[in-house]
Amino acid sequence: MALFKESDLRARADRSTPYYRSTGEILNEKALATGHVGHFDIFLSHSWNDQKLVLGIWLSLEDMGYSVYVDWIHDRHLSRESVSKETAQVLRQRMLNSKCLFFATTSNSSSSKWMPWELGFKDGHNRRAAILPVSQNYGNSYVGQEYLGVYPYVTKDLQNGGTVEKLWIQTSSTCYVLFDQWLQGAEPYSR
Repeated sequence: MALFKESDLRARADRSTPYYRSTGEILNEKALATGHVGHFDIFLSHSWNDQKLVLGIWLSLEDMGYSVYVDWIHDRHLSRESVSKETAQVLRQRMLNSKCLFFATTSNSSSSKWMPWELGFKDGHNRRAAILPVSQNYGNSYVGQEYLGVYPYVTKDLQNGGTVEKLWIQTSSTCYVLFDQWLQGAEPYSR
């Protein structure tokens, strides 16, 4: 099973961004198209500084058939610079209306004010929080630093020789479960 690779995510974002349109324009267009969605499969916790990667992640997950919430796309009125009760309330409601949370780890994620709070809130809500490591190379395992190591992580691979890529939730290279089963309450198990 493979981690999400940064260059693949950037390439996926580029495929949706014609040379004459910016990543921001594409995200605006997609936000308008999905703005009516009130419930999501995945709440994507991420750094604001990773816009292109976020577009690549979002599109990759949508390609797999999942609805994905991104705060600065769906709730543009929220301020990322200041922490407020109003912003926290909107994010709480969005997390409650999402089946799970993916915490996208990049070189920028450690500087986020919101990401650790979002991870803790969703984990406390329904224990459906996982790390989505963005790898610099074609790795297939993840060891989280500090508290991130206690959470399962997201990978992708084919299922039983199929032709469609699926999401998997893993705790090690030999302990995993299909993402859709994890959403229903199943936990990763050893193979």
